[in-house]
Amino acid sequence: MINLTAEQSRHTSKRLPAGVYLLGFSLFAMGSAEFLLAGVLPAVAADLDVTLASAGFLITAFALGVVFGGPPFAVLSLRWPRRTALIATQAVFAASVAIGLLGDFRLLLITRAVAGIAYAGFFAVAAVTAISLAPPDRNARASGVVVSGLSLAMVAGGPAGTLLSHFTDWRGGFWAVVALTVVGAAGCLVGVPATAARPGATAAPSVARELATLRRPALWVLFAITIVTTAAYMISFNFLAALLAEVTRLPEVWIPAVLALFGIGAFVGLSIGGRISDRRPHLALLTGTVAIMVLSLALAATIRHPAAVVPVVFVIGIAAFVINPAIYARVFAIAAEAPTLAGSTTVSAFQLGISLTPVLAAAALAQGVPLTAVAIIGAALAVVAVPLIIVDRARIHADRR
Repeated sequence: MINLTAEQSRHTSKRLPAGVYLLGFSLFAMGSAEFLLAGVLPAVAADLDVTLASAGFLITAFALGVVFGGPPFAVLSLRWPRRTALIATQAVFAASVAIGLLGDFRLLLITRAVAGIAYAGFFAVAAVTAISLAPPDRNARASGVVVSGLSLAMVAGGPAGTLLSHFTDWRGGFWAVVALTVVGAAGCLVGVPATAARPGATAAPSVARELATLRRPALWVLFAITIVTTAAYMISFNFLAALLAEVTRLPEVWIPAVLALFGIGAFVGLSIGGRISDRRPHLALLTGTVAIMVLSLALAATIRHPAAVVPVVFVIGIAAFVINPAIYARVFAIAAEAPTLAGSTTVSAFQLGISLTPVLAAAALAQGVPLTAVAIIGAALAVVAVPLIIVDRARIHADRR
């Protein structure tokens, strides 16, 4: 009987708590708002009587809210119980989206920025909470589950919201986001402990300690890796629909299916990366980054051949999201005693990597290069990331001597 109980205990310790999956669902709900806007931007511009270029600033406002608002919010909410911070950020997010839908363009612009701040704050606290709920040897796996909510938002939430908006008006998808965010907040209220901390983690939150931790050079190497690797795969994904339509000449009806393949690959990559990264994060980082480099070149080479390019897109999704759990594993290993601000800054780094892709693509395309150049840029960014990963790995080896 004693042996059976011990075996059951070991088995249970390998399972992630339900609260981790609730956090992933909540991130899916909130992240859908980020990817939904691109699909309804022309309708927004027409309805609010602004140019398409002006409507594009709504995307920028959200991104700037994430990049610049997330870390300060993390500091301000540092002494809040984590469940309180999670529910508060979801409430602010849902309220911001709802209020923006009821006003004019200026109000929508402001509320998008506020929603970006709340989104970044939730993402950072959710990542920290997930690893505090999980067993110590499941950190990367837990963060991978949370990040999977974002990948699901990218390939399912955004497109589904866009489809809903076409059957209602452009606001319909956003009202669905509001409803799902409220459901997520209720789930966190029920399923996330009021104090989500591991036994033995007795240190009280400290702004000074968080800021001191953020000054560690090793963290900034990780932030640089995050920015560059995210831009490396997102530049191809962001222009994939255009590549498939203009270069591959794929029938329009098939393009969403190919984009969904990227998302399926992302789920596979998160599962693989989560299992590898707790023990060997640099293996996941290097393997994923080198694969992005090779596959980006393969994408450029095969883009005119549908039978070849479709599997390449799937495998790029795997390679891209093998990296994400490893990044969180390294960030929280370096900032274990003060993870909230480091986690928030990591979220900002992800968003900054995404935000850089249109700038890099526009700079290249303005020179008259073909659209396939975006994949080449992705490969070049992956090359830049490799020495940064090697530097981080070398630092660990030096510390062990």
